[in-house]
Amino acid sequence: MKNSKLLIILAFISIYVIWGSTYLFNKIAVTELSPFFLASIRFFVAGILMISLAKIFKQDLQISKKQLTNSMIASFFFLIYGNGVFVWALKYVDSGFGALIASSQPLFVLLLLRLIDRRPMKKKSMIGIALGMFGMYLLVSQQELTTSENSLLGIFMILTCVLSWSYGSVFVSKAQLPKSFMVSTGYQMLFAGGILCLASLSFQEPWISPFEWSSKVLASLIMLIIFGGIIAFTSFNYLLKVVSTEKVSTSAYVNPVIALFMGWFFLDEKLSLQSIIASIILLTGVYFITTVKKV
Repeated sequence: MKNSKLLIILAFISIYVIWGSTYLFNKIAVTELSPFFLASIRFFVAGILMISLAKIFKQDLQISKKQLTNSMIASFFFLIYGNGVFVWALKYVDSGFGALIASSQPLFVLLLLRLIDRRPMKKKSMIGIALGMFGMYLLVSQQELTTSENSLLGIFMILTCVLSWSYGSVFVSKAQLPKSFMVSTGYQMLFAGGILCLASLSFQEPWISPFEWSSKVLASLIMLIIFGGIIAFTSFNYLLKVVSTEKVSTSAYVNPVIALFMGWFFLDEKLSLQSIIASIILLTGVYFITTVKKV
């Protein structure tokens, strides 16, 4: 029991801190590498490492047709669209700003649960949604953004990624997947790596040899594969099975704080006063949503 509690705590630290840093690493890597090319390498290598680790730890690698289908569906919502397109959008949006938009995930999760499970909304949740919507409006309606076509496109695509990730969270919490989280994550990553590779070829992205990557891009990719991929994503899949989906989505209001600080410190990203006010309102709304007590 104590080991289980410790594992849950470590898993939450992983999705809070490590995922908060992945915005920075993706932003650095996408300055030199094409987005789908980058994502395909990240997930394919991470998938191979994950399956290899599962074999070393003598995990059962067998998977039923149902589990394989569910793994492919989860992979699409989380990694192929939810992450692959998000990385593409970071070409046009600051990493900290992207993280702030992604912090609206609990709002999307709550609305999806209302639609799918017909869950009644509590007053606290409705207040949270209202604050979240208002904060999001303030965030994306800034003049310097509305006058930039590419920024608006990046923001819109990030919002669709958040919706995709939110639906994936609801789906995985109910779906039949391999019992081993290492095996489940490994298959999802291998599938995502293959599909994103095809996407990269379809869009005729330039493929750059690893020998031509700068040291900062290479270091970022290693961090994304080992920490962002293997450790954090496995922790995420584990938490979706042992705690409520709403609690797992609380990472959405810790990640932006980490991402904003790292973007400011390492990339000299700046935040306007309106962005700061909008983020406070938005994150307050998320707090209201994620602290609702179950009946």
